[in-house]
Amino acid sequence: MTDKNRRDQLKALFGTVDTAPQPEPTPLNTAPMDNTPPSEQPKQRTASGAIKAMGLSLGGISRELEDARKIRESLEGAERVIEIDPQLIEYSFVEDRLSHDFGLDETFRELVESIKLNGQQVPILVRPHPERRGYYQTAYGHRRLRAAAELKLPVQAIVRELSDAQLVVAQGKENAERRDLSFIERAFFARNLIDRGFSRSVVQDALALHKAEMTRYLQVVDAIPKPILQAIGPAPKIGRPRWVKLADLLKKPDGRTAAQEIVQQDHFKLQGSDGRFEAVFERLLELNRPAAAAKADPAAARHIRDGNGDFIAQLLNSKKERSISFADTVPEGFVEFVAGELDGLLQRYRSGQKA
Repeated sequence: MTDKNRRDQLKALFGTVDTAPQPEPTPLNTAPMDNTPPSEQPKQRTASGAIKAMGLSLGGISRELEDARKIRESLEGAERVIEIDPQLIEYSFVEDRLSHDFGLDETFRELVESIKLNGQQVPILVRPHPERRGYYQTAYGHRRLRAAAELKLPVQAIVRELSDAQLVVAQGKENAERRDLSFIERAFFARNLIDRGFSRSVVQDALALHKAEMTRYLQVVDAIPKPILQAIGPAPKIGRPRWVKLADLLKKPDGRTAAQEIVQQDHFKLQGSDGRFEAVFERLLELNRPAAAAKADPAAARHIRDGNGDFIAQLLNSKKERSISFADTVPEGFVEFVAGELDGLLQRYRSGQKA
């Protein structure tokens, strides 16, 4: 603010006038002039301390007004969470899950109940639909969108302008940060992105992968026929080493045939995703055991399952070998617990035999 503007504001506030001295009126009867020196002219009155302080305050107010304007503009440009009818939102054009369309999302009911009781805690990210005016397309939050649609509730969303590449990068990074995708789903997502024409650099950025990791992901998913992959599902507890082994086993024609037979059985479909993986994996291991093992009595090997039908151990009881091997999904603590109980179980067995 200039000095002139500040003086004008002070005048408006306090009704002040110019402080320059006014000329004295000329008396009718002038006295004879004497030789005494003229009195000293009055000095220009200066502003009091209060007026100076008010001037500084006005300058501060102007600066605060400018800061407020900038803050307001920043808020107006910031992303806001809005409510959108789920019917106006389409899913991402790149599939990243093996559970959406096959009834394999085993925790979806929990998500629905959580939103029903507590509301949607985390907004989804969408972009304006590139082809349908008034519609949107998800970058991430597909399960929350499905849950809101089922509950007939508006979904809370952030709307952001995104290119195709920006959308898939946001989709991949959100899944990675939330640890929401299993190993095989990440590999499935990577393959779908490549098939959509995205460069490897974009895919690596979306999944936060190094070049060598990217190669391993694609090698695994390419070796597993898609129908078998979809039948098994996300298998959240199965890590990369066992998927790599399964991919190797499926490279043989007889392995693929055996896997296709297993996934079509009714009892296979009743198991959880990890149990379905185990069923296929164990069957293919049996096909690839050494010839000596193949000659053993088939009835000697028996799968042990829990109350949900998930595979937890294999019992081998033949003349040459008596053993129990636990599935990788069984907690290590349980294995130690069983080992500690063996002596007591043996004593109980012997007591029962004597009786």
